[in-house]
Amino acid sequence: MATLREVVAVLDGLYDPAWADDWDAVGTIVGDPDAEITSILFAVDPVAEVVAEAIEIGAQLIVTHHPLYLKGTTTVAASTPKGRVVHELIANGIALHNCHTNADCAPLGVSESMALALSLTELRPLEVDVASAVDKWVVFVPNDYADQVSAAMHAVGAGQMGAYDQAQFRTLGKGSFRPLSGAMPAIGSVGEVEWVDETRIELVADPKLRDAVLAAMLDAHPYEEVAYDLWQLAAKPSDRGTGRIGRLARPMTLAEFGEQVKASLPQHEGATRIAGDLDRVVETVALCGGSGDFLLPTATAAGADVYVTSDLRHHVVSEHLQVTGSCSVIDVPHWAAEWTWLPVAAAAVGAALGDTVKTRVSTIVTDPWTRTLATGGTREG
Repeated sequence: MATLREVVAVLDGLYDPAWADDWDAVGTIVGDPDAEITSILFAVDPVAEVVAEAIEIGAQLIVTHHPLYLKGTTTVAASTPKGRVVHELIANGIALHNCHTNADCAPLGVSESMALALSLTELRPLEVDVASAVDKWVVFVPNDYADQVSAAMHAVGAGQMGAYDQAQFRTLGKGSFRPLSGAMPAIGSVGEVEWVDETRIELVADPKLRDAVLAAMLDAHPYEEVAYDLWQLAAKPSDRGTGRIGRLARPMTLAEFGEQVKASLPQHEGATRIAGDLDRVVETVALCGGSGDFLLPTATAAGADVYVTSDLRHHVVSEHLQVTGSCSVIDVPHWAAEWTWLPVAAAAVGAALGDTVKTRVSTIVTDPWTRTLATGGTREG
């Protein structure tokens, strides 16, 4: 038997909360970390119908993709819909945990699960997670101050590489300068060229530490004017990133692929909409689970024949199609696209915890649309 703390540790290992966007709210919303968990229900939305299903099957934990409170709240009164959810969870001893944008970018995450559901192969991130990029710092220091400057930079986090820290590379050389009128040199005299035995120190650091590393370096350096270089290195090859791009087993027309997309997603009452020449041959497919209009130019630049995502607006798609060489577009219901993650996540958690827990995927359709009324006609192109 597992505890909530142990289940959350598995989820965090699969979908690290550090990968979530800054605006997001991920993690445990309700629950005692020491509570015993024998049954887990996976769902897209933390709504009353899903809580009722968890009560019916005796689940002690619900794992959802969407947060219950994304923008915060000042009340959990049972007179509000979300407050009622909190009361029902607590009254029935059910915990609630969500993995949102931290599950969007991950291997076995939302976009990758959607790609697998569409039978794509040769998968890779459409946009590599920029968090894997690092800053490269180079600073030139008088030899006697090299330890002092590198130690200051290390103290704020520079020089960390994976499971190692205080990493650096040094080379020796000579540097020259001539102090001009008004200068207050630590070494040398105004008007005289000075040659100094110096050390070149090279370190890497997380871009989020840029201000701290710069301040530490300047504070520890003896010179009035410090010579340094800063580059942001290209992102390392990674299996983590936004969206996915892959290939179909065989080329097909856009119209045929649209039917395959519809058939590959769970049954729903929303609309699957196609924008582009229906006879266009499709082989390379880009996608993003959830709202992905921001990746339309990226999909085209990556060589995709079609881009599949949700929540697309009229003007965004219209302007996209006006660009020469743009990919076609398929818009699918938000809920249906993200539901594809549930069986993948449930299987991964089940494999990690073994026989200690049972996992179940909710098939309740929480998509808000209950009927799509089509005109019955088709339009070519």
